[in-house]
This record gives sequence, C-alpha cells and structure tokens, in this order.
Amino acid sequence: MAAIFKHPGLKPFSLALIQLGRIGSDKTANLKHAREMVLKAATALVKKPDLIVLPECFNSPYGHVHFPVYAEKIGFTPGQPYDVCSSESESVKMLSGVAKESGIWLIGGSIPERDTVDDNIYNTCTVYSPKGELVALFRKIHLFDIDIPGKIKFKESETLTGGKTPAFFDTDFARIGLGICYDVRFPELSMLAARQGCHVLIYPGAFNMTTGPLHWELLQRSRAVDNQVFFSMCSPARDMSAGYHAVSSTVPLLKRIETAG
Repeated sequence: MAAIFKHPGLKPFSLALIQLGRIGSDKTANLKHAREMVLKAATALVKKPDLIVLPECFNSPYGHVHFPVYAEKIGFTPGQPYDVCSSESESVKMLSGVAKESGIWLIGGSIPERDTVDDNIYNTCTVYSPKGELVALFRKIHLFDIDIPGKIKFKESETLTGGKTPAFFDTDFARIGLGICYDVRFPELSMLAARQGCHVLIYPGAFNMTTGPLHWELLQRSRAVDNQVFFSMCSPARDMSAGYHAVSSTVPLLKRIETAG
C-alpha cells in the first residue's frame, strides 16, 4: 500500500507499507521474503516510494518465547560511526543492502535485539538511508503486558527490556519520529516527537485481534489529532495458522488517506 503525504513545512513524499505474508520459523526465509517485497515495492508501484516500512517483528514469529531465540546483536550507538559490513546482525545487513539497492529510505519494522553489553533483549526498529547507512535505532519503550481472561494473555516483559530513548531521523522530505506498537497508547512519546519538529510519526506494530479492532485506528487518529502530524502504522498480515493473530490493518493518517486490510 502506498500514500502521498502533503503538508506545509514538509515536501510531498510517497510512503509504502509492506505487511508481508506468513512469517515462519525460518529466519533466513523471512529475511529473503522481506527483501523481495521491498524490491517489489520499490519497482512495481506507479510512483517509486521515497520511504518503505516493514512490520513489527518481521524476521521472527511474534511471541515473547521467540524473542531470545531470534535476537541479534546490533551494537549501534547514535552519532557514532557504524560499519554495517562488520555487523553481527544478518537482519541489519539485509536491510542496509536492500535500502541501498532500491535507493529508498527504509524503516526496518522491528527485530528482537540482544544488547552487546548487558545481554538484555529489546524490540528494536532500525532505519536506513538510500545509501544503506544505519541512521537511527529505536527500542520499544512500553512493553505489551496483557491478560484478558478467555481472550488473550501476553507478557513481553518476561523476556524483553523496555527502551528509554526516543528516536527521530531527518530526510530531505520530512523529520520522522519512531515508536513501536504499544507505544501508541502513551501520548507523551508522540508529543515529544512533535515538539522536536517531527512532521510524521511511524510505528511498526502488531495489534492483536482482541484490542486491535477496538483501538488500532482510534489510537492512530488520536495521536495524529493530538499533535497535528501525519501518523502511520504497519502491521503484519494476519496468519490464522500462527500462534499470534495480528489485526492486519495498515493505515497512514491525519485524515484517512489510504487503508489496506
């Protein structure tokens, strides 16, 4: 799905959100599929997108029991030189390579990240320039812990550590703020991004089928109206054979510009 954003203070740009299909247990296959879909989005649309977004946990099954198994070491420090070729993360190498090959900005959804210092595991989003440079990293701040009897029980905090630092990045068309999924329920993060001059907020996400139908679009509209910014989230496609069922809707907003289900 693609959309064109226009607003005073930023240049018009096109955004493509890739939901992907089934995300299985084979990480290599997941990365291969994501790469193929980014290349397809970069070439198959009428207008080449300026920015492509992948969904939350695109390289692994979604679930707190899977995070430690699929976690990768990234070792990125904002403001410090980073050699992608020497990275221990196969996901980072793939994302960097396909961003450079496509010549687009790429928000690499999120992956489980294992910290190189304290061994903590984070739900982490990385961003790449059209040159393949890793330019931003955001660790999900608010962890999703929920227990609705007879509906859903999920506790990210059993294996994940929450991040502490907001993240923004600048392109030649907009300043963009980042968040991941459950972060959208906490208005302070998007408020901070707007006050830092962000025109657009983009959150990879994977809302479930219990709270998703009720709140997925409502929360995006709320954050957009709160801060008078464009707001977009990218969910994985729903796979009823998987252990976790995503709401499977992808919406860029201030008003509803496009939607895909």
